[in-house]
Amino acid sequence: MNIINPATAEIITTVQEDSRLSLDKKYSLLKAEQLQWSKKSLTERLAVVHRFYDLLETEKERLAAILTSEVGKPLQQARNEINGARTRIQWMMNNGEKYLSDEWVTDTEELKEKISYDALGVICNISAWNYPYLVGVNVFVPALIAGNTVMYKPSEYATLTGLEIEKLWRKAGLPEDAFKIAIGGKETGESLLDMDFDGYFFTGSYKTGKYIYEKVALKMVPCQLELGGKDPLYVADDVNDVASVAVGTADGAFYNNGQSCCAVERIYVHERVYEVYVDAFLKEVQSWKKGIPTEDGVYIGPLTRGEQLEVLEGQVNDAVEKGALLLTGGKRGEGKGYYFEPTVLTNVTNDMKVMQQESFGPIVGIMKVKDDKEAIAMMQGTTYGLTAAVYSKNFDRAERILSQVDSGSGYWNCCDRVSAGLPWSGRKHSGIGATLSHQGLRAFTKTRGWHIRS
Repeated sequence: MNIINPATAEIITTVQEDSRLSLDKKYSLLKAEQLQWSKKSLTERLAVVHRFYDLLETEKERLAAILTSEVGKPLQQARNEINGARTRIQWMMNNGEKYLSDEWVTDTEELKEKISYDALGVICNISAWNYPYLVGVNVFVPALIAGNTVMYKPSEYATLTGLEIEKLWRKAGLPEDAFKIAIGGKETGESLLDMDFDGYFFTGSYKTGKYIYEKVALKMVPCQLELGGKDPLYVADDVNDVASVAVGTADGAFYNNGQSCCAVERIYVHERVYEVYVDAFLKEVQSWKKGIPTEDGVYIGPLTRGEQLEVLEGQVNDAVEKGALLLTGGKRGEGKGYYFEPTVLTNVTNDMKVMQQESFGPIVGIMKVKDDKEAIAMMQGTTYGLTAAVYSKNFDRAERILSQVDSGSGYWNCCDRVSAGLPWSGRKHSGIGATLSHQGLRAFTKTRGWHIRS
């Protein structure tokens, strides 16, 4: 399998994909190791995780360079991702004992009752390419803390990073057979779905997630799906500083080239502040440095996948044909690599592809609305339900609006963020189950109720 540099469209290296035979062998080793790993004390398991956490810092520059080379994100954003992963791991280490230890619910002389949290067993983690570290640690770190062993399949677009993650676990002292990497694309993923894992955790598109969910349903094992979004944002007419809101929300839409499941993908602006907002938003977007992701100051690099260029072109063409105004961008960048110019569309309507289908690229539509009621109707108008944001100086107003939008996360005066202490979950086509928070730790366990009578 060829590993491509999206900045140049050139081959970085070639790696050997796993066969079904090699996957079966890895699974057998994970299965044999799981009981031994789960028997280690939580303190011992956390010590290994802490060494992994430390290695992410000491080897950050090298790891960031590899990440940038294969996914194309600007180098500083690659560093930011590794820093963010460490922050999440820190929370998991600090809270692992609290949420995974036995929980006593009754304690009398006659009767004691408790809940214990047992490891699921061998976990299959089919991960994503847009944030290999952030998305990965959401799954394999709490899985290992809870006593599971893990088969980790990085996206074929983030294979080199996946291999580095495996090396870091070895250096950290994790038993070799507690974490294995599955290398390859669709065929490798298909093989994993046919195997007898004790839980499946997938991050990716709705289409693939739905397929996985249907395929593994008969196994009757946990299957969690972190899928896409078409995340709406509403700017109310009472915001204190419209221009600064425009700057912050532009970053929420275009950070990591818009290749984030929680990136702002639809913007609704109250008609009273619409013109000021659009002018400031456009000025901010046009100020960004674009180019090779290893250059200092670059904010917009290439897309990770070349095929997404056609998707974005299709959304632009559909919008313009239906009456949208193209304020900037709208076409591929010049030269080699998978570049697409940051694109802002106005005069959009909710029936346009750019307002309904996940873009996963540097493109956004901005729509004028007359009041909160219209904003709510527009925000509700997709099959996705990952995040929603409202900018207003009044929290009660924002909360009232957000409570009417079916989404897993609500943002007031912020957007495009994830916190380790809060559950990360989607509704409708945005997924099922939760990672992060105490729910994300316990997602990798099965509960046992103890009835103890003296």
